[in-house]
Amino acid sequence: MPRTGTILSVLAVVTSALLVSGSADASASPPLPSAVFRATHNSYSGDIDGARSSITHQLDQGVRFVELDVHDNGYATARDYAVGHNSPGDQVDHAGNPASNLLRDWLGAIDAWSARNPAAAPVVVALDIKDDLTDNTSYAAGNLAALNQELVSTFGTRLYPAAGYPATPPTVDELRGRVLTVLSGNGETRAQYRRDSGYDPAVAINGRGQVVEVHESGSGDLWYWSGVYGSDGRVTWLRHGRYDTGVTPAVTLNDAGDLVEVHQSENADTLWYRVGRLADDGEITWSASRQYDNGVLPTVRFTDAAGTRLREIHRSQSNTQNWQWDGALDTAARSVTWSGNAKTADARYDKTTSTSGTARVRVWTGADGATPAQTLRVDTDRRTGDRIRYEQVAFTEFQKGDSAELQQGALFYAAPAGESAFITAARQAGRLVRGWGFNSAGQATDPLANYPATDNPDSTWYQTLLTGAGAVTNLG
Repeated sequence: MPRTGTILSVLAVVTSALLVSGSADASASPPLPSAVFRATHNSYSGDIDGARSSITHQLDQGVRFVELDVHDNGYATARDYAVGHNSPGDQVDHAGNPASNLLRDWLGAIDAWSARNPAAAPVVVALDIKDDLTDNTSYAAGNLAALNQELVSTFGTRLYPAAGYPATPPTVDELRGRVLTVLSGNGETRAQYRRDSGYDPAVAINGRGQVVEVHESGSGDLWYWSGVYGSDGRVTWLRHGRYDTGVTPAVTLNDAGDLVEVHQSENADTLWYRVGRLADDGEITWSASRQYDNGVLPTVRFTDAAGTRLREIHRSQSNTQNWQWDGALDTAARSVTWSGNAKTADARYDKTTSTSGTARVRVWTGADGATPAQTLRVDTDRRTGDRIRYEQVAFTEFQKGDSAELQQGALFYAAPAGESAFITAARQAGRLVRGWGFNSAGQATDPLANYPATDNPDSTWYQTLLTGAGAVTNLG
């Protein structure tokens, strides 16, 4: 199997650790959804707007939920997101905090504290996404794969991924020393993190377990996912990006990681191809798009074990006749020499299914509960109906007023502190609930929100209220 980058390797270690985590007296510790913790709102603002002091001070005083507002402005230059309220740097207090507005530095400060306090109750880091990250069309542009990588590379094995959360909630003791991350804010970003939508998907798998999926957006854009087929039959998706415009794409992939993609123009009966190179981390380097014929519904396959010979079959644009091309891949030039154009009685390839040895992958679209009908799905020889989506490193928050889709399967709920009915119902349903802007004892609910997120965590009224509610103490 190929090396698949930091995310997959670290998550494998974390998942293994979760299976054996816990302490001898874990049964005496409350399940996470039953516990109450000190929490802050707009934690980066320190004393600029409120009285929080630094992130480190907050954690030292027992705060176990911190919130960072996140922007993608300037990502292409800084290769990082920025912290700030209405814009990068807005209402950011640097006193005792990182000197920069870069998210990586703020996450690093939290990680450094966690490393110094391995017995601490779990720290939740909420990222309030202020911009729509779904228009970031590649890893390099700062899409959600890049955010995943930043979380994993910062927190390493301390990170508790959403994908590892069990059906029976873990106890607070079992999660000591862990960091949980939660995506809040922009609804489109949270929805796409949990699923992707598209039309006319196609897939290819090679002998190394590498997988490439391509599909159209429904509005003329072509997108890809790359991933790896694991020993459990699950495909872990690593990279996602837009690579062209067009419709009805198809793809084939050899064992060296070379791929050839074919598609029709979105507004003409012309056929085009691209050559790509798939790296171990899932990134694809694409050639320019080149026209090779006219027609519709193209399909393509490598025909030799070395993965250098190709056959393309498409339908005529004017009738039901199929036509073929033979191709020779030039990896150095990232081009294909096409020859042997002729009619054929052979059917076009099934582009939705690909096999390598005993491994099989099939892609399709279909609703999953409250998700759209065009939700991208993948079956393998051992799994059925998985969503094609980003690896679930972070949890996603369901907020009052969100769609039923975002509520589906959500563990973390949130609303303004004054929404007592919402908070109470969610707590009674066993969710982890945040009430933000919790700045008065009169906003307390019964039961109290798990995370009453205040701007004044050191205030006497807040400390008295949280102590009376049995909030988890500093390191106890």
